[in-house]
Amino acid sequence: MKALITGINGFAGSHLAEHLLGSGFEVSGTIRSSSSLRHIVQLQDTVRLYECELTDHAAVEAMIAELRPDLIFHLAAQSFIPDSWAAPMETIHNNLSCQVHLLEAMRKHCPSGKILIACSSEEYGQVEADEVPIKETNPLRPLSPYAVSKIAQNFLGYQYFKNYGLYAVCVRTFNHTGPRRGEQFVTSNFAKQIAEIEKGLKPPVLYVGNLEARRDFTDVRDVVRAYGLALDKCEPGDVYNIASGVGREVREVLNILLGFSTTQIDIQQDTARLRPSDVKVVVGDYSKFHARTGWQPEIPFESTLLDLLNYWRGIVS
Repeated sequence: MKALITGINGFAGSHLAEHLLGSGFEVSGTIRSSSSLRHIVQLQDTVRLYECELTDHAAVEAMIAELRPDLIFHLAAQSFIPDSWAAPMETIHNNLSCQVHLLEAMRKHCPSGKILIACSSEEYGQVEADEVPIKETNPLRPLSPYAVSKIAQNFLGYQYFKNYGLYAVCVRTFNHTGPRRGEQFVTSNFAKQIAEIEKGLKPPVLYVGNLEARRDFTDVRDVVRAYGLALDKCEPGDVYNIASGVGREVREVLNILLGFSTTQIDIQQDTARLRPSDVKVVVGDYSKFHARTGWQPEIPFESTLLDLLNYWRGIVS
């Protein structure tokens, strides 16, 4: 079985590549000319890399025509929410054009293939207190251009399933973290700051944004296991939440990470880290996905955070 991962060099993409290789798949992945290969340096002899700009329809079609993958895991996207406020049109254009080009190429060259569209809990946006935990049937009230782009990706998958019979499954993944998480994301940002303070690379002050937000965190290694199950067991044209079902205040996350360090660290709020809009509680209901696949999170949250902190300790040293 041939699997293609768009954005294989990214956070989730690199973990998914390791998971699929361990399951016996022949794995290929897309990178850009400017991509860092740091996350997949250990995999370069075992995966096939395509330097492919997904916003270029001719490049995407040529790649799919040559590879004809059985499975496509579409993870590549502009996924940092603050960047989507700074560059809304670029975010929407990037995320939609990449997916349209993939779907069109699949329709022409591998119509019997399957594609997983990695979407986001951000699609739910403004969630009311009586709507938690969030089911797939919850209203979509997006609060960022990124969230709007993900809703559109979701419906593009549905449209190509209904119009052309493509086997497209959409997953709305809630917050996921672990080793290799980008430093702009909250758990990783905290872990990096702690590692830098421990190493004496910055003063013992850790800068934070909103610590009262309650979020649903899952280990990335559990998430990529779910991605593999989704294309094996889920209904095409449908959407599934991937979540832990547990809500944790960002303050709790910070305190767990601080508990792994013996260094005295002061906490200071940085207003630049506050979002224009921020929902107080986002917790997912993954019972629909569990019923289809039997999946549930396995890695303890404390282990996830310790692995993340140790990852940054290794980077800064």
